[in-house]
Amino acid sequence: MGTPSMSEDDPISRLARHIEAAHEAERLVRSDEIADLRRQAALGLHTTCAEFVLSVNTRLAKPRLDLSPATYAPDLFRETGINVFQVSSEGRQMQITFAAPRQPVATEKFAIPYILEGEIRTYSQKMLERFEISTRMIFFCVASDRADWRYFDWRTRSTGAIDRGFLISLMEPLF
Repeated sequence: MGTPSMSEDDPISRLARHIEAAHEAERLVRSDEIADLRRQAALGLHTTCAEFVLSVNTRLAKPRLDLSPATYAPDLFRETGINVFQVSSEGRQMQITFAAPRQPVATEKFAIPYILEGEIRTYSQKMLERFEISTRMIFFCVASDRADWRYFDWRTRSTGAIDRGFLISLMEPLF
């Protein structure tokens, strides 16, 4: 009796692809390189935030967005703790937190193998009065063809790159 043909989207095939992707990522990123890659990922995320803040502030009569910390270097990355960046403007906040997962390369919370995980929360005073905080999960993903920051919105199941356009889409509703 022959094996039934399986669609590429059936659960077994998807699981097999995830397992292969996880093993591929582990082969590509040796554990001695992971710490350095995490520090560079943190710096890259801060750079994206700094460029976003600068691009907005240069179009304002008076700068209104602040980034904390204002400067960042790879040696400031906390391997065993939570790292925090914050973009704020008069009570409107975008808070980014991230940390290393328990495993060197994880796939537990996101399909693409990742080495950093966290959240982006946005809120304003009005939102807090309604007990409302907007949250997106974030991951620094490593794959054979790329290494980049990705977000995942659990409510809409959407995902994408963390870039200036994404940061605009998070901050704009706060004003």
